[in-house]
Amino acid sequence: MDSLHLMSHHFILMVEDHFELAATVCEFLEAHGYVVDHARNLDAAKNFLKSQPFHLLLLDVNLPDGTGYQLCDWVRNDQGLDLPVLMLTARDTVEDKLQGFSAGADDYLIKPFDFNELVARIRALIKRASGEVSNSQIKIHDLVLDTSTQRVIRNGLSIELPPIQFKLLKTLMRQSPKVVTKQELIMELWGEEEPESDALRSHIYNLRKMIDKPFEQKLLHTVSGVGLKIAIEQSAS
Repeated sequence: MDSLHLMSHHFILMVEDHFELAATVCEFLEAHGYVVDHARNLDAAKNFLKSQPFHLLLLDVNLPDGTGYQLCDWVRNDQGLDLPVLMLTARDTVEDKLQGFSAGADDYLIKPFDFNELVARIRALIKRASGEVSNSQIKIHDLVLDTSTQRVIRNGLSIELPPIQFKLLKTLMRQSPKVVTKQELIMELWGEEEPESDALRSHIYNLRKMIDKPFEQKLLHTVSGVGLKIAIEQSAS
């Protein structure tokens, strides 16, 4: 019922310097009802992204004027865009994948890839990003954050958080159980603007007071000299 509507209005930006591959992929995606723009480098991609909205970014790791990781980081941190990012790479190592995910990629496809699998991944990412119920809730232990209603619940109790602390918690829960560095958190919350020196510390303090203090199981952990994480740990400090 929805598929026609879904497919005819979805715009994809493909960033790929290999012209033949880009042309073939664009043709295949357009045959599946997507509207595709093609950029051959970072510069062109940034111009596209500044001038119009896209539903998905299809991004090659190796580009003539930089890397896909840099563009992904720019999309997430400089522009604050939440669009799904699917990375394409010939390098199938854990390090590459981790680098992609930490730059903000949502999924990864290794070249050479099957075009039908590419379409399936694109469809799943766009569907998830368009506010599917399954994606609006993040749950860790008894802590639930709902991005669609902006509500936080712990052990059945509703917790009111100011917007910046909600964003802080959302960032930590999305990355859980990974440690998020203080620098990453500052970029996520304030972008390029330098916050007041103690701003992050006071938000962390208040967040801990709201989501951890009243409960026996501590979820928010400081990793000394590195950053913060939300995780279930047996040795609560």
